[in-house]
Amino acid sequence: MRGILCAVDDRLRIAPGSLQAVPESSPQYVLTLSCADRPGIVHAVAGRLAGAGCNILESQQFGDPFTGRFFMRVHISGPATGSAGDLRDEFAPTAAEFGMDWGVHDLAVRPRVLILVSKLGHCLNDLLFRRETGALKIDVPAIVSNHSDFAALARWHNVPFHHVPVTPDTKDEAEAKLRGLIDEHRVDLVVLARYMQILSDDLCRDLAGRAINIHHSFLPSFKGARPYHQAHARGVKVIGATAHYVTGDLDEGPIIEQEVARVDHTDGPDEMVQSGRDVECLALSRAVKWHVEHRVLLNGDRTVVFR
Repeated sequence: MRGILCAVDDRLRIAPGSLQAVPESSPQYVLTLSCADRPGIVHAVAGRLAGAGCNILESQQFGDPFTGRFFMRVHISGPATGSAGDLRDEFAPTAAEFGMDWGVHDLAVRPRVLILVSKLGHCLNDLLFRRETGALKIDVPAIVSNHSDFAALARWHNVPFHHVPVTPDTKDEAEAKLRGLIDEHRVDLVVLARYMQILSDDLCRDLAGRAINIHHSFLPSFKGARPYHQAHARGVKVIGATAHYVTGDLDEGPIIEQEVARVDHTDGPDEMVQSGRDVECLALSRAVKWHVEHRVLLNGDRTVVFR
């Protein structure tokens, strides 16, 4: 049966949730994969991991009946003497057999996240605070802004701040500087934390699946300028924020997370803006957390999120 993991030998054990104790010396990895759905996938994955001396701590899977795709995330402890490269080599034949899009991620490696911001800093401040307290296990090698407003905040958090002004005449030059910083700092994820500039189609393609934006409304409703004022004019009862992957189609990328807050007739646009900032922080921080924990898999224009 595809949906049940069975012990292949005494090296493969399934624990409830992720509570199973493992030796501190055991490296931990996350295996993610997607492929055309067919019988035998879970059996093949479990058998290959058992043969590699791995212990499955947690496994989540989903077969999409609409697209015929199968998705899986497996949290693994590996042999103390192994490496992520060894596990990739071991798993490669199974991946090839099923035509998988897949990856093995070493949980000892903290993802490197570059943050873009303009003149509203609530999402930036929230992400930096969560990093500082350990709620987000990320490194932030740089903050880039087209304004200088948050240079002091970056210094307080000991993060290099790069002021890269953007005008119609300097847009190409500014994007070249941004590309240089992404390469220089070996960035794994770019986060647009209320960065009010549009990235070029070329850069969006280069960052496909590793750039997250927060939009201050429920997409696809109320796109463009002053969305809370648009929402107020329509008399909405719920406002929200949407965290999504960046694509060349403005505000149309695959949605990772959305958050809501209730409003009523007593709330004006300014009150909606204040409530909206709270939900923006929540939606964006969750999206970043799930991405860096390798819980988000692309499913065409949608996502599968193993929370």
